[in-house]
Amino acid sequence: MEETRKSGRGSNSAQLRRYNERIVLQILRRAGEASKADLARAVQLTNAAIGAIIQNLIEEGFIFEAGKRHDGSRGQPATILRLAPRGAFSFGVRLDRTNMETVLMDFSGKIIDRRLHDLILPPPERALEILTSDLEDLRQNLSPEEQDRITGIGLAQPFNLGAWLHELGLPEADFKIWEDYDLAETLENATDLPVFRENDGTAAAVAELFYGQGRQNDNFLYMFLGPAIGGGLVVKGDVVRGETGNAADVAMIPVPPSNLPTAPAARQKWDLLLTRASLVSFARHLAPDSFETLKRKDLQSAVEREDKEFLEWMEDCVEALALALRSAYSLLDMPLVVIDGDLGSPFPETFCKLLKTAVEAAAPEKRHSPDIVIGSFGEDAGAIGAASLPQFFNFSPRATILTGGKDTGPAGSGRNEEQTSFPARAARLGSHLASPNRQN
Repeated sequence: MEETRKSGRGSNSAQLRRYNERIVLQILRRAGEASKADLARAVQLTNAAIGAIIQNLIEEGFIFEAGKRHDGSRGQPATILRLAPRGAFSFGVRLDRTNMETVLMDFSGKIIDRRLHDLILPPPERALEILTSDLEDLRQNLSPEEQDRITGIGLAQPFNLGAWLHELGLPEADFKIWEDYDLAETLENATDLPVFRENDGTAAAVAELFYGQGRQNDNFLYMFLGPAIGGGLVVKGDVVRGETGNAADVAMIPVPPSNLPTAPAARQKWDLLLTRASLVSFARHLAPDSFETLKRKDLQSAVEREDKEFLEWMEDCVEALALALRSAYSLLDMPLVVIDGDLGSPFPETFCKLLKTAVEAAAPEKRHSPDIVIGSFGEDAGAIGAASLPQFFNFSPRATILTGGKDTGPAGSGRNEEQTSFPARAARLGSHLASPNRQN
């Protein structure tokens, strides 16, 4: 019995140590850099305990000493610690109805290399061939030793690829086949790497939470304007998944039907937001008879030329999205909306300005409007979010954000909820400790 108790204490001690190591990694991910003293205060450990954790993480190659902090105070300058970019790697796969993208990301959140295919989603077997070829190609960016540090593959995709094709105006093609196809399991078997799957909107919100606005804000609604519009909800520093993983699925918000002549006829007296707020609807208005052949660069060129069709679509999109945001704000009372998408400058700035004006104009009496800001990553958001999933599950102190409430922290650690609910605390600490020169 005594031996069992000793074994249990040792096991819990090892788990708690690993948990604290993950807290240190989480702080450095959110803050960019910190000193030993910063980390000791944040984790509420003694200098000796935090010193042992730091030394172990350095030996494992996850963090490194980046120099000294000279702030003019007395005593020895503090040693600055940062995540080691080559400490771990992950793949991210973003799959949608009109494109496939695969990236290789390092431990600091930087994309090393990518492969992008603008095409109507092919049958599953062909998609698997493309993805496995791209993954093997990207793997060659790493040395054999670095390949052993690949943590897995993050897969971001809509959960219902075969649905809402009428609203998007897409041909049925091979989408229906995807309804019963488990890409995550098949990809795992083909690559011998663990695969972590998430809704595409939620995955993009994860990128914003870890590396963007989430470093300073604990509560926001996130939206991504891609082939369709997706979303994610961040509350108290955690991504809210919902019962089926579709929380903040803003594409399903009812709105009035579009006035654009190229829009498909609404099935009801109302329509879905994705009919009006999507790049598919933009492409359809730009080239009604051949929009399936348009690439992202074709849409970007129309934006930069300020084509009449682009301006008409943008006005229609803003009108629908403003009404949807008023509905979301009435329900959630969130202070911030982050909107990102596949189109580059000057679109985000123009679109955000018009959307702010429209949301405020639609505000009911005695009601405020949320602040609306541009997201941090543009077309990279979904891929960064996907690639963040393996690293999150491997290195986060609390993986309940994306596990439907199943806590993966140390059993029996004795930590209360304030201590265990670390992401929100890390966000505040990250805001306090973050370096102004931090590059995302």
